[in-house]
Amino acid sequence: MHEEPGPEKPGPHFRDHWYDSADGLRLYARDYPGPGGDALPVLCMHGLSRNSADFAGLAAHLARERRVIVAEQRGRGRSAWDPSPANYTPLTYVQDMFLLLDGLGLERVALIGTSMGGLMSFLMAAQAPERFAGMVINDIGPEIDPAGLARIQRYVGKNPPVTGWDEAVAKTREINGVAFPDYSDADWLAFTRNLYVEEDGVPVLAYDPAIAEGMADPEETGAVPPDLWPVFDAAAAVPMLVIRGELSDILAADCVTRMGERDPDLEAVEVPRVGHAPMLTEPEALRAIDVFLARLI
Repeated sequence: MHEEPGPEKPGPHFRDHWYDSADGLRLYARDYPGPGGDALPVLCMHGLSRNSADFAGLAAHLARERRVIVAEQRGRGRSAWDPSPANYTPLTYVQDMFLLLDGLGLERVALIGTSMGGLMSFLMAAQAPERFAGMVINDIGPEIDPAGLARIQRYVGKNPPVTGWDEAVAKTREINGVAFPDYSDADWLAFTRNLYVEEDGVPVLAYDPAIAEGMADPEETGAVPPDLWPVFDAAAAVPMLVIRGELSDILAADCVTRMGERDPDLEAVEVPRVGHAPMLTEPEALRAIDVFLARLI
């Protein structure tokens, strides 16, 4: 259930970019060209069951000054579903991201990664630190709070079908309400429309349910490596801004403290009244990202 590639067409502030993975999957990214010039480009990477729509607000803001690429990982959004669910792991996604950057001729970028995208950022920076001027890590760390991981395991790939948008909004609110206690009805509708696509008038989640297979035993499958501290330490050569939701059940406050102890140059900001994960358009997050990116060279 993904949209087949068609002719490249402009979207609001972005153009469609299609490319092929090393194993032949047709993958998709949004390309916000920005105004041109020498400003450092940014690659944004979403969370486990999300897609490029999560970054629509942030990307439009950043694209006023720089080029922004927002990837959709295999099995999400408009990217093809993988016939082999064993490939739904961060190591595979990282390979796809390097291919995306190489195909676009982007030798050096900043990374912005939400949740799973943050884990990918650690892996990418550890592998090739010279390619990344800095990274914004959104609500994830080398240790994942077991409570949050259990919550994700309960719903990803297991949601029953819905029959209409009202039902989709109610289900989205039930799952995510604890993370966004101040959302209005309009906020929940917008949030839900980022998670679903409409097929024959019916909302359908915009991801392959098989992505959940890697979460059944995430350490065994590699979806979450058993010890990410060595990867974090290797990535710490790259300037890092960590954003945490005050109500997060994925990134504990004490984990951020220990990240700072191991990387004294790490910057951190907390977004009040938000759980996992901040949308990065909150004033505290947006201000911190703008200041951080402006310093990178």
